Amino acid sequence: MKHSFKPGTMIYPLPAVMVSCGMTPDEYNIITVGWTGTICSNPPMCYIALRPERHSYELIKKSMEFVINLTSADLARETDWCGVRSGRDYNKFSEMNLTPLPAEVVHAPIIGEAPLSIECRVKEIVPLGSHHMFVADVVNILADDKFYNHDTDKFELDSCDPLVYVHGGYYHLGEKIGKFGWSVEKKKSK
Repeated sequence: MKHSFKPGTMIYPLPAVMVSCGMTPDEYNIITVGWTGTICSNPPMCYIALRPERHSYELIKKSMEFVINLTSADLARETDWCGVRSGRDYNKFSEMNLTPLPAEVVHAPIIGEAPLSIECRVKEIVPLGSHHMFVADVVNILADDKFYNHDTDKFELDSCDPLVYVHGGYYHLGEKIGKFGWSVEKKKSK
């Protein structure tokens, strides 16, 4: 048996990311976003959805750039704090002892402590209702070298203990139970 609910937002877990924005150090800001994701792989594109009344909304609309900084369990407090405080009232980088570093392509800073920073350039802003979706091209990715495996030439994001958000709570990821395609993979003969 299932229980019926009114329509709402029940797709979980979501990545809990910190989006950095602003063109100059005096306007740099961070907003925590749960409504984000990949929307195309070729060309690489993603989105964030923001309420128009948020401080970061106007900064991103003006510059048409932002950086999605993936978070880890080590950044859980900073991630939450940057989501409940406004950049109108606080310098979130200094309040949370986070390091704004130059991105390679966009003007918005990356967060130095983030395991991965995805530089984005806005293609379109889509008004949806309570939120507007910023559809963006991914123009560069900066990965923390400590999560890069030089032997396999792969970024091992799972080793940074990614932070996810589930209906009001922050969580670690669980144990890996498979990989893409494992359910149809042919068994290797011995």
